Amino acid sequence: MSKKLFKVLSILLIFLVAILSFAGCSSKNSTTSKSSGEKVVNIFTWANYVPDDVIKQFEKQTGIKVNYSNFSTNEEMLAKLQASKGSQYDVIICADYMVQIMGKQKDLLIQPINKGNIPNYKNVDSTYLDQYYDKGNKYSIPYTLGSEMIVYNPDKVKKDIKGVKDLWDPSLKGSEVLLDDPRSVIGMALTKLGYSINETDPKKLDQAKAELKNLKQNVKVFDADTPHNSLISGDTSIGVMWGSQASAALKGNPKLKIVYPEEGMQFEEDNFVMPVKAPHKENAEKFIDFLLDGKVNNDITNNIEYISTNTAAKKYMSKEYLNNKAVYVPQEEFNKAKHLEDVGDATKQYDLIWSEFKQQ
Repeated sequence: MSKKLFKVLSILLIFLVAILSFAGCSSKNSTTSKSSGEKVVNIFTWANYVPDDVIKQFEKQTGIKVNYSNFSTNEEMLAKLQASKGSQYDVIICADYMVQIMGKQKDLLIQPINKGNIPNYKNVDSTYLDQYYDKGNKYSIPYTLGSEMIVYNPDKVKKDIKGVKDLWDPSLKGSEVLLDDPRSVIGMALTKLGYSINETDPKKLDQAKAELKNLKQNVKVFDADTPHNSLISGDTSIGVMWGSQASAALKGNPKLKIVYPEEGMQFEEDNFVMPVKAPHKENAEKFIDFLLDGKVNNDITNNIEYISTNTAAKKYMSKEYLNNKAVYVPQEEFNKAKHLEDVGDATKQYDLIWSEFKQQ
């Protein structure tokens, strides 16, 4: 082969490689574009926290498929989000103090939400905006408000139950169901001692640990998702649970009684947040906007029985629902409400206390 011919073929080969490389890049970009336009939204929250009927309505109206994953505790959610570095989910619904924790990490886990793309944001009651955990609501939008209360069977519990401290009474041995939630249970011990549920003093936390050791003999069941079931079945006779779960308990056994703890109730404001690498951001905004529609939000709260934070939903609510003691509580209870906050480095001690308590 002549040198001249070899040179020509070499140039042609280089040109061909360049064309194929360009085509490959174009194909890759095309795939990326197609992926970002995928009609999917990935949701991560508690089981049954967005009703199936509402999800089906959203899918029918938008053509966007909802992939629903659930967690049992806020801590489990945080661990999974950290493991995926904010890339697996599009919308997460979680508790207020978790928004505070994630918001402190400088956009590493969650991203600011563009309210301009969510017209129904106007329906959110201003009472629940601009809270301690996210001033200005940069990262979060309120979804519902939950309240933690005591429910018991008066046929089996003869003690006059007034508050959290009564859960330590020896007569309740082997009869209690508690939430499988470290902050809830350790918070009860701190409340009994007269301390903040957000205590960080190691000595006071050690005292709470000792109190839990005394409580353990009374606990029969830990259940974060369905604590009411053991009350209905009669497996337990008294328990601590969220209002929606208390409502379900009373529907299963109308004889059960609800107590608002005299020390003050724990309230939790659950919020929409968007992971920093949400793969379907536009679909996430559409999903949040859909759930903030007044009629849709009423359908949600009627189903899950948490307090609505949506002003537009109120006009659709029945008097029966608004008078449900398990869901809507008196204003004076809000005035002495307890809210969980980030406890920083003390989290390690909380985790250790919880681990030892569960293994007793």
